[in-house]
Amino acid sequence: MYHHTWYLLIVEIHNMKKYFTSVALICLVAGTAVAQTDRAATPPKNPNPITKSRILQVDSSVVTKHTVTIKGKLVPYTATAGTMPVWDEDGRPVAGLFYTYYERDDVANRATRPLVISFNGGPGAPSVWMEIGYTGPRRLNTDSEGYPVQPYGIEDNNNSILDVADIVYIDPVNTGYSRIVNKDTPGTKFFGVNEDIKYLAEWINTFVTRKNRWASPKFLIGESYGTTRVSGLALELQNAQWMYLNGVVLVSPTDLGIERSGPVQAALKLPYFAATAWYHGMLSPEYQKKELTDFLPEVENFTINELIPAMARGGFIDEAQKKDIAVKMAKYSGVSEQVILGNNLDVSFDLFWKELLREKGFTIGRLDSRYKGIDRQAYGDGPDYNAELTAWLHEFTPAMNIYLRNDLNYKTDLKYNMFGDVFPWNDKNDHTGENLRAAIAQNPYLHLLIQSGYFDGACDYFNAKYSLWQLDPSGRLKDRLKWEGYKSGHMLYLRKGDLATATENLRKFIQESIPKPGTPAKY
Repeated sequence: MYHHTWYLLIVEIHNMKKYFTSVALICLVAGTAVAQTDRAATPPKNPNPITKSRILQVDSSVVTKHTVTIKGKLVPYTATAGTMPVWDEDGRPVAGLFYTYYERDDVANRATRPLVISFNGGPGAPSVWMEIGYTGPRRLNTDSEGYPVQPYGIEDNNNSILDVADIVYIDPVNTGYSRIVNKDTPGTKFFGVNEDIKYLAEWINTFVTRKNRWASPKFLIGESYGTTRVSGLALELQNAQWMYLNGVVLVSPTDLGIERSGPVQAALKLPYFAATAWYHGMLSPEYQKKELTDFLPEVENFTINELIPAMARGGFIDEAQKKDIAVKMAKYSGVSEQVILGNNLDVSFDLFWKELLREKGFTIGRLDSRYKGIDRQAYGDGPDYNAELTAWLHEFTPAMNIYLRNDLNYKTDLKYNMFGDVFPWNDKNDHTGENLRAAIAQNPYLHLLIQSGYFDGACDYFNAKYSLWQLDPSGRLKDRLKWEGYKSGHMLYLRKGDLATATENLRKFIQESIPKPGTPAKY
């Protein structure tokens, strides 16, 4: 199953537009501006050196001072918004990466202060989603379920993890404000599973060195394709940069290059179908009256113990058994027995999103199946558009542009790419799941946390569980591997109730993954 979230969407955009506007040549002149401001302060009369240009300065920064209340306590912090170079083999800048860096101010010893290095996915997406949706000190305005509201804007995130860790959010090449230096530099240097991991590891080395964070406990967190990225980075940082981590967090993970095909790939979708049908009230009363987490184990057991063996028989399955399997699938999924049999027990994601609420006149979202859409016509094999992604772009885009300019004082005419052109993307030789396993095996300090939304149809929760099970076939590392589920979709933090729970679980994971002083890293 190909789970690179955002990837299919960007392919669609790429095919429609054929190509994006060409990237401007990036200026190599460094510039720094420092603004000691709070959110209510009047912007400086003199524009900083970053203003009025669509050419990104490769090495630049703007510093601002802020406070936020987290868990009832006031947290003062410094925010740095800027760019740092990606170096080639000869030590010359070939790209400039935009980042935002948050440091808590009232910290006596930075050496013991955890550093969280954060990525989103795509692979053509910046880190905006988790920065102003999940872990950062400021959060976009939404309703309690995460839907857009007006006026657009930003509010304090009282659930931010900045109380326990400093955080840097990184935008890979062609996302956010990050750009290639020279138009003659080929995109193939950056746009691929392993190319992406290699240059980002080098950049992280530069960042950690400049910010004097080598002594700090370090954590990687990635969402969606960002989970592929950080899984590969865990080993690359360890083996090529000699930088050792304490933890890796995978939010809505991809398949991590872990093999699944045929009957396994087809069957693993069912628990997600069941969760979504339960949410929309499309199941019989015997299942609807149960709590979701009490209902799903029955579906999971059926999937592993009955559905996979039945599908393995293909066209030679006994007809009576095939009908019995279809009846159970219909009960669990909310899709009719006729549709299931007509698709040889293998209902596609697209068809499910179109079919579940067809009679009610709605489609459901891919990344978050709580969202509903309206198609031009009821018939067809898939939705016209991704209802959830439209809503997210609706709220995140204005909020991030407002935040960077007004709160962080980073003023530029450069377009902030919510989706950047990273094509063609080389997805060959994706062994990131095995890379992560090797990193954990080689580093006794390293722990893994996976967080999934039950209603995510792009990186579904049961495939995430399957990846966890297959990550370490020996079972020797499982005491350092953990999975959590939430009643949300791909961006599990958009529901404010889940935001509070998920961030608290991140706090615990960070604190529990740091050994007591003097504890050796050994088996």
